Amino acid sequence: MRTSEVHSRFLDFFEKKAHEIVPSASLVSSDPSILFTVAGMVPFIPYIVGTERAPWPRAASVQKCIRTNDIDNVGRTTRHGTFFQMGGNFSFGDYFKEGAIDLAWELMTGSVDEGGFGLEGDRMWVTIWEQDAESYDVLTRKIGIDPQHIVKLTREEIFWSTGQPGPAGPCAEWHYDRGPEFGPEAAGGTIDPGGDRYLEIWNLVFDEFLRGEGSGKDYPLLGELEQKAIDTGLGIERLAYLLQGKANMYETDQVFPVIDRAQQLTGKRYGGGDAGAEDDVRLRVVADHVRSALMLVGDGVRPGNEGRGYVLRRLIRRAVRSMRLLGYDKPSMPELLPVSKDVMAQTYSSLETDFARISDVICTEEDAFRRTLETGTAIFDQVAGAAKSTGAGVVAGEDAFRLHDTYGFPIDLTLEMAQEVGLRVDEDGFRTAMAEQRDRARADAAAKKTGHTDTALYNSLLTARGQSVPFLGYTDDTAAVTVESVLVDGALVQRVDAPADVEVVLDRTPFYAEMGGQLADTGRISLEGGGIVEVDDVQAPVKGLTVHRGRLVEGSLEQGSPAIASIDPVRRGAIARAHTATHMVHKALREELGEGATQAGSENSPGRFRFDFRFGSAVPQAALAQVEGRVNTLLQEELEVTDRQMPIDEARAAGAMALFGEKYGDIVRVVSIGGDWSKELCAGTHVPSTGYLGTVQLMGEASIGSGVRRIDALVGQTAYRFQAKEHALVSQLSELLRVGADDLPERVRSLTQRVKDMEKQLAAMRGAQLQAEAGRLVEQAADVSGIRVLAHDAGEGVEAGDLRTLALDLRARLGEDAPAVVAVIGAADGKAALVVATNASAREKGLKAGALLREGAQAMGGRGGGKDDMAQGGGGDPARAAEALGAVRAAVTATVAP
Repeated sequence: MRTSEVHSRFLDFFEKKAHEIVPSASLVSSDPSILFTVAGMVPFIPYIVGTERAPWPRAASVQKCIRTNDIDNVGRTTRHGTFFQMGGNFSFGDYFKEGAIDLAWELMTGSVDEGGFGLEGDRMWVTIWEQDAESYDVLTRKIGIDPQHIVKLTREEIFWSTGQPGPAGPCAEWHYDRGPEFGPEAAGGTIDPGGDRYLEIWNLVFDEFLRGEGSGKDYPLLGELEQKAIDTGLGIERLAYLLQGKANMYETDQVFPVIDRAQQLTGKRYGGGDAGAEDDVRLRVVADHVRSALMLVGDGVRPGNEGRGYVLRRLIRRAVRSMRLLGYDKPSMPELLPVSKDVMAQTYSSLETDFARISDVICTEEDAFRRTLETGTAIFDQVAGAAKSTGAGVVAGEDAFRLHDTYGFPIDLTLEMAQEVGLRVDEDGFRTAMAEQRDRARADAAAKKTGHTDTALYNSLLTARGQSVPFLGYTDDTAAVTVESVLVDGALVQRVDAPADVEVVLDRTPFYAEMGGQLADTGRISLEGGGIVEVDDVQAPVKGLTVHRGRLVEGSLEQGSPAIASIDPVRRGAIARAHTATHMVHKALREELGEGATQAGSENSPGRFRFDFRFGSAVPQAALAQVEGRVNTLLQEELEVTDRQMPIDEARAAGAMALFGEKYGDIVRVVSIGGDWSKELCAGTHVPSTGYLGTVQLMGEASIGSGVRRIDALVGQTAYRFQAKEHALVSQLSELLRVGADDLPERVRSLTQRVKDMEKQLAAMRGAQLQAEAGRLVEQAADVSGIRVLAHDAGEGVEAGDLRTLALDLRARLGEDAPAVVAVIGAADGKAALVVATNASAREKGLKAGALLREGAQAMGGRGGGKDDMAQGGGGDPARAAEALGAVRAAVTATVAP
C-alpha cells in the first residue's frame, strides 16, 4: 500500500465516521513559542485546552510535521526522521475512550477491501495507565485483546499534559509485533526490550483530568474535566513501512526513490552490509533531508541564519555534504529534488505548481554552500592537522570562530567534521569569541525583528547618520543609492564577498520596511562593481533606520559603494491593493456595525489581507455581505486615494483615525479615500484610486480572542480566481440538480430533508417489521444442552441498532425462568452484524454474551465484543451467517457440557 493511500485511507475512514476532515496546517507553526508544527494535535490545542470552542464535535486530519531535535539520529535508526505525517482523530466532548479504541481497532484490523489496514489483531500490544480500568475493560472484554498483550505503566510513563496547569490524561499506545527477526520477545512487563520488534504506530490520548502546578511529571490531578477530549497520533510513515513490508521508513515509496537516485549518482550501493554501513547512513540522511527541505520551502520557509531559516539551511547543507562524502561533487539538488517532488506531489499537489520557486531557493542555497565548502574545507583541514599535531585532540574555540566568521562554516558543521576525524571542539571558547564580537548575545529575531545583535548597534548607526533614512517608495520603485553600512552576523564589516547573508543600510531607499501590518518589499540592490544583493526582508529594528536583509549572491559588497536599489513592483502593487482594501473594509465595517468596530491589527500581503477588529460577538453573514457589497460598489466609483502630511492635532480634528496603540510623531501622514469617506493615519503604500483593486472577496470571519474578530479577504486577481472557481462549482451543481443558481439552496434543503424523512420512515418500517416477527421467532427457540437458544438470521438491510433492539426484545420475551441465549445476525451495505444476549439464568451457568459473540464473529471473519449480558460485533462476510450462528450454538454446548 503506497504512503499516499495510507494517507487518503485514514481520512476516508474518519469521514465515513462523521468527522470533519481538516486540511493539514502549515509546517510553520502559528504558535510563536515553537518554530514548526511538531505534532498532529498542535493546530487543535486551542480546542483541547479550552481557549477556543471547537467548530465541530469530532475531526480528523493528516498533519505535516517537522522535528529536528534529534537530527543527529537521522539515518542511524529506523524511527528517526525530520519530516513525517501524523494522522489524528479528535473528539471535543463527543466520544471518549470506548469510541476512540473502537475506531482505532476497526481501522487498523479491518480488511483492506473494507477500507481498513488489515493488520493482524493478535500481533497488537497496548500500553495503558495502570489505573485506567475503563480502557482495560474495553480492550479485553469488548475488543478481545489478550490481557498478556496489555502492559500497564505508571503515570510518569504514560501521561500527557501541556506542561502547565490545564488538561492532562493517560494514553493508550498501540504497538505492533513485527516478529522475532526484529528483536527478542517481550518479557517482564515491557514491550521494548531492545531492537525494533514492537513498533508504536498509534497513540490515543484521553484528555480526562485537570492538572495543577508542578514541574515535569510531578503535578497533582485536581479532578476530572467537565468536557473531555480525545486526540490521537498515528505515524503514517511507520504504518506505511509495515504495510509495504519494509525494514524502515527510508525504504518506503515516498523516501527510497531519492536513495535510489543518489545510488545512481554516487555509484554506492544501499544495503551493502557492514562495509557500507556509513554510506547507508549518508544515503538515508540525503533522502530524509531532501524531502524535509522540499516541504519546508513549499510552506514558505527560506534559508537563513536563525530560527526556521537556520533549520532549513542546516538540512540542505547536511544533504549536500553527505553527497560529497559519498563521492558526488557536482550539484545534487537539481537531481534529487525532482525525484522527491514527484512522489510527494501525489499527496501535496501544490508542490507541483510551486516547484520552480522551491527548486530555485534550494539550489541557490546549495550553490552558496558548495562555494563555502571549497574554501572552508581546506582551512578546516589545516586547523585539524594542527590540533592533531599537538596531541590535544581539540579544535580551539578561536579557530572554530574564524571558520564561522570568515568562511561561513556554521559551528554544527565544524563539530560534525571534527567528530569524523576524531577531534572535539572547544565550544566554550567558540561561544566566548562570539560574545566578544557582539555587545550582547543575539536577540530573538523572530520576535523582535532585530537580527543577531543588540539594538545598541542599530541605534549607533542611526545616531551617526543624524536622521531617519528617507523613504522614496511613495513615488519611486527604483533609486540610485549609496551603501552606508554592512553587517554580517550582527557585526559591522567594511567589505564582504559572495556568498554571504548580509544586512545593508542605504542612504535612502525605495524599500518599505515591514510595519503597520504591511509586509516588507523584496527586490534587488545592484552594486556598481557588479555585486548583487537579493533583498528578502526589510525591517526597522529601531525607528528611523531601514535595514535590508538578504543574500549577496554575486561579487562583493563594500561600505560606500554606489548602487541601484529596485523593489519588486508586482509584489508592491499587490500589497498596496490589499492595504487600500483594508482601509475600505474597516470603514464599511464601522458603518455597518457601529463606531466601536475598530481595528486591532492587520496583515497586508500580495493578493490577500487579514483584518482584526474589536467586536463583542460574531458578525452575521448578512452584515458581512453588506460590507462586501459596499466596498465593491465604491471600487466601481473610482474613488481617489490621496495622502497628505499634517500636524497630528490637525489630522485628528479632520477625523483621521489613529489605530490600535500606534505611536505617532508630531507630523503624520493621512491617507484619504473618496475625500472624507475614509481617513486614517497610515505610513503604508496604496493605489491611486479604488478602481485599481478590481474586486474584494470576504472569505469569512471568526473569533481570535476575547472581543476580537478576524476577517480574511482576497483582493484583485486572487479574488477573481476564487470567484471563477466558485462559479464553476455552482454551474456544476445547477446542471446536476437541473435548477437555476438562485434555486440551488432551496433544492439542496429539499433533497436533504427528503433523505432524512425517508431514512426515518425506513427505520420505523424495519422496527415495526422486526417487532411483528418477534412473537413468531420466540416459538423457534431450540433446546441446546438444556439451554433455550434462539438463533435467527434477519437477512439483508437490517442495521446493527435494529438487531440490538430485536435481541433485547426476544430475550425479554423468553423470560428468566430458564437459561436463554439469543443470537441474531443481519447485514447492511454488504457487512454482517451479530448481536448476542443472555439472561441472568444463562449467565449463572457461565454463558457470557461477549465470549459467545467472539466465537460467532470469528466464524464469519469479523470481530467484536461487549459485556456479559449483551455483546455486538460485525465486519464479517454475510454469506457466512449460518456458520456464525452455528458457532454460537457450539459454544453454548461446549460451555455447559459436563
